[in-house]
Amino acid sequence: MTQPSASYDSSAESLSARFQQSYGIRPRIFRAPGRVNLIGEHTDYNDGFVMPAAIGFYTWVAAAESPDRTIQVRSEEFDESLTLSLENLAGPPRHHWSDFVRGVASLLQNQGYQLSGAKLVIKGEVPMGAGLSSSASLEVAIAVALLRQAHSGLSSLELVKLCQRAEHEYVGTRCGIMDQFIAVFAQAGHALMLDCRSLEYEALEIPADARLVICNSMVKHVLAAGEYNRRRADCETGASLLRKSIPSVRALRDVALSDLEAHRSELTEVVYRRCRHVITENQRVLDAARALRSGNLEKFGMLMGESHRSLRDDYEVSSRELDLLVEISSDVGGVYGSRMTGGGFGGCIIALVRSDSVAKFEAAISDAYRKQTGITPSVYVCSPAQGAGEWSKSK
Repeated sequence: MTQPSASYDSSAESLSARFQQSYGIRPRIFRAPGRVNLIGEHTDYNDGFVMPAAIGFYTWVAAAESPDRTIQVRSEEFDESLTLSLENLAGPPRHHWSDFVRGVASLLQNQGYQLSGAKLVIKGEVPMGAGLSSSASLEVAIAVALLRQAHSGLSSLELVKLCQRAEHEYVGTRCGIMDQFIAVFAQAGHALMLDCRSLEYEALEIPADARLVICNSMVKHVLAAGEYNRRRADCETGASLLRKSIPSVRALRDVALSDLEAHRSELTEVVYRRCRHVITENQRVLDAARALRSGNLEKFGMLMGESHRSLRDDYEVSSRELDLLVEISSDVGGVYGSRMTGGGFGGCIIALVRSDSVAKFEAAISDAYRKQTGITPSVYVCSPAQGAGEWSKSK
């Protein structure tokens, strides 16, 4: 499935028409994108580097002011409507899609923004459960809509931090900052290399003759959450032990590979391999940025392959299905490289594919994966998309 870039106007106009049918008012339309991480996995919580790109699947929000102190919100995806009182937004996670709306609105009010009542209709294009950050897309789209309706502004970085906090406190997910950051700061045609410590970033152009192709294995293993927490604990243990010999170490970001090798005997084999992945992955992101600056997609693809092998062997977060998708990808002409993307234990791979080879790649990977697993993968063909904002009709 190709990202619906050609139908952005029709998506917005059809949502606007449905809103007018329901409320008799013409709304303003806002949107925020999903994302894929090209390289830099499990580095974010180690103060490292990541390289996400927004994809042209958006969460759309139609919004109009309401005279009362309520947010009337409808999710077309869940076919559900509800009303939230602006006077009663506090409380723990309710494990419902409305937690995202409630959290963003509550935190905006807590920061002193005088929100007006609002009528909202949400239409999500970001595939749910595929690791493409539908949650951050929703948070950011809601925040932008509520701020514009209240005729208020918030700096881009503060918007990112507020949406991340909403997910922590009102949804109950202790996410990193990458997803919200790319949803806000993304630039069409570019990936962002983000320093997760300083939050400095660089926009890096993806050549126009390349496509980002996401292949969903359609498998998610139940041990993912517990294993993710173990990986974080292994990294924290490694950093703590290395800090005894190298006092300047705040996180694995501060450890050189030569330092790790010099102190290998102080770590268990498992902790050593976890640290080795993070340290080498940070270097791969820096090398990948250099490759993009020079337009060397072959080098970028090679680094993607190295990343996958490190995630598979040192970090042990891949799966049979992800390995199979990467293996199939490597046999198709016109593929620069591929790797698992996201937390692991199922989910998606990302492949960088020459534009004229996309159709061949899509057919080959779908056929081979189905024959070997009995599962038909979902395939999304994307180009790096623009970050959040208000929609206006193309001229």
